[in-house]
Amino acid sequence: MSLLEIVVLGLALSADAFSVTISNTFAYRHERMSRLALMPVFFGVFQALMPVAGYFLGGVAAKLIEAYAGAVTLVILGIIGGNMVREGVSSIRACRNCEPAPAKGRLTLPTLLVQAVATAIDAFAVGVSLRAQAVDLAFSACAIGLTTAVCCVIALVLGRKLGTILGDRAEILGGCVLIGIGIKALLA
Repeated sequence: MSLLEIVVLGLALSADAFSVTISNTFAYRHERMSRLALMPVFFGVFQALMPVAGYFLGGVAAKLIEAYAGAVTLVILGIIGGNMVREGVSSIRACRNCEPAPAKGRLTLPTLLVQAVATAIDAFAVGVSLRAQAVDLAFSACAIGLTTAVCCVIALVLGRKLGTILGDRAEILGGCVLIGIGIKALLA
């Protein structure tokens, strides 16, 4: 595989992480930038590690993971997205009733970990296919991880700007995006 092919593969794998990063910036508009900056790190690392795991464990667990990856992704992102929609609607209702908006939760490390795994499950299958080809695994995994991290930095900047413009509706939109990603994963 050429460098261009690996970068394109990294871009394709990073699409879910990109969307989740934007959604998180909507949901956690008041979160410190240092906490939000962990998203490119978590997503990039997991997008790099999952192909390595797929490369080495592919023969053993590939069929099992591929069989249930869509359902697991839907459940994880559906729960997170549904909660974001619920909180966004609550915030809008509170504004209409002139009540103070409820305090937003924090973007926790366990939440980031779950999201990173959910968005990187498809990279496991890529690792299986990389084994079938003569590729430099370390280089490919690093390129995929770095591509994902860069995409997530871009998503972080875009999400912050769009979140400010959209206000509480951004959280609802972000939740719907997560649910949509989960449904797409289930149907794929």
